Amino acid sequence: MSDVKNLEKLITSRHNCISIVTAEEQYALEVIRNVAMKLSRDLWLWSAGTGVRDGLLQQSPAIAETGQPYSGLCNLAAVDDGAICITLDLAEHIRAGNALRSLRDLINDFAQDSRILIMIDREDNLPGVIKSYAHPFELSLPDEKEIEQIARDTVKEFHKDSPITIEIGKKGFNAIIKNLLGLTRRQARQVVIDAIALDRKLCEDDINKVISNKRRIVQSSGLLEYIETPLELDAIGGMNNLKKWLRDRKNAFSEDAGEFGLTSPRGLLMLGVQGAGKSLCAKAVSTAWRQPLLRLDPGSL
Repeated sequence: MSDVKNLEKLITSRHNCISIVTAEEQYALEVIRNVAMKLSRDLWLWSAGTGVRDGLLQQSPAIAETGQPYSGLCNLAAVDDGAICITLDLAEHIRAGNALRSLRDLINDFAQDSRILIMIDREDNLPGVIKSYAHPFELSLPDEKEIEQIARDTVKEFHKDSPITIEIGKKGFNAIIKNLLGLTRRQARQVVIDAIALDRKLCEDDINKVISNKRRIVQSSGLLEYIETPLELDAIGGMNNLKKWLRDRKNAFSEDAGEFGLTSPRGLLMLGVQGAGKSLCAKAVSTAWRQPLLRLDPGSL
């Protein structure tokens, strides 16, 4: 897990205040717990819902009357040297007043020893004065190997409750894995669940289900538009030379191609006047190679 190594490097380099902005709160907590255990450090966790509690123990009891930001920060200020302290969604509570002053004092105190403050927030809305202290830490997206493990674990988990029928070959399964790339761990797991939960089977048709669910997730960001493409290449008329070129290279993304030493195609340049069929050609590429087709409007950047 590269995130564990990178966070460990930050902590051992005496970055006493770290900011993580993410919707993957549980994964962030898992990474921090792994670092804390690896470095044999105490871990304390604060949230407005529970207050301050031991961050290494699941469902550990909270310290009484520490749910308010001011009281919680005062309690964290008294932890032993070397401890790692986590706050959840603290940014919403520290726009001004005692809480902001207490946080600034806490950061200054931690800078004098080896205590660490890690703030996990769902949005990047920390006050400017706190951002000047905080070192941003960005969680990585899962790579292909981790995505495959997530998919396998999810299917096994559901198979224990009720049998899952597997009607997909290696190539089809690899196509699902590649279409899950770019999603977070939680999103990838949910997309797999959506594909198998109703019919209790994993088959070739689930490739299109995965693409459809990924489309919904990607479009919610507002930067990318997911383009609908035909299910089969024969649904696109003409362009016989392009179709042959695509069919000849449809396995270029497979593991066998990589092991053989073939480099996957990196892109196509399409030129033509308006109405010449450039968009249709793009759909043909997406359909033939079972890859998602996304449109980025530069104006949205």
